[in-house]
Amino acid sequence: MNMTSRKPTGNGIAGFTLIELMIVVAIIGLIALIAFPSYNNYVVKSTRSATQGFMMSAAQKEEQFLLDTRQYLAATSNAQVAANLGLSVPTEVSTYYDLKVDTPAGAVTACGAPAVAAPSYVVSAVPRAGTRQENDGTLCVTSEGKKYPANKW
Repeated sequence: MNMTSRKPTGNGIAGFTLIELMIVVAIIGLIALIAFPSYNNYVVKSTRSATQGFMMSAAQKEEQFLLDTRQYLAATSNAQVAANLGLSVPTEVSTYYDLKVDTPAGAVTACGAPAVAAPSYVVSAVPRAGTRQENDGTLCVTSEGKKYPANKW
């Protein structure tokens, strides 16, 4: 008896048994159970990375503004960051984070950094509630080039 070939059923069509189909469904379920959390973590890290890149661009613009005018610019919203610094906030960043620039460094302690004397700035990105970044924590870059929290950079 050959175990690898299927015998046609009464109507001449070979097929899979229910148990074989259930095993395939179980295997697909296990793969999805493992892959989905990994994918979510990847997406969160990807969005954080895009935000960090934008924050570094904003910090660079702040330094250029200091050279030109001897002061830093403050901004309390994504729109003000874009207008004051002449940067376009990417959709990937503005959808998940609220950005602001504090001068002097009033919000540094929110990221766990010590207060910095004026003239100074802190670019911070606070995750929006109800988004996938909600539990990721606030990101900060100071005028000294320090990044907080260190484990997120």
